[in-house]
Amino acid sequence: MTRTDVLPRLREQATHYALLPLRIFLGATFVYAGLDKLTDPAFLSATGDGSIGQTMESSRDAAAIPALVDLGLESPVGFAVALAVGELLVGLGVLAGLLTRLAALGGALISLTLWLTVSWAVPRYYYSQDLVYLMAWIPVVLAGAPYLSLDALIRSRRSRRTA
Repeated sequence: MTRTDVLPRLREQATHYALLPLRIFLGATFVYAGLDKLTDPAFLSATGDGSIGQTMESSRDAAAIPALVDLGLESPVGFAVALAVGELLVGLGVLAGLLTRLAALGGALISLTLWLTVSWAVPRYYYSQDLVYLMAWIPVVLAGAPYLSLDALIRSRRSRRTA
């Protein structure tokens, strides 16, 4: 095989798997975030240092949509558990490539909600990590996980059955 044959194949392979590093990063980050929240007793409290209640109270007046914060403040511990479980499920779904587009949409919605509430007051929008996560989820929402995923395995088995 000549060099001219190898380069196009390498480019094709790189394009083929381009979203895989993003899937792994986002999936691992959300799994970690969910587990971190679920195992942090301070976070899972309605009041006190490091609690979800304190975080929401301190960000409420500066939020783009204070009503979202108020909704979470009705049951801060329930909101914290829902957030953590949501992050965990999103991360696992994206890592496994199972219902990837739906999981990525969940990740985008979590990131959008956090951006419009707790991180809205960041002085410059480009400092907000939640906005970056929101933008990172969009390609995964659009493309899904066509390779190295349970979605691809299921699709392949269905197509063999119908053929």
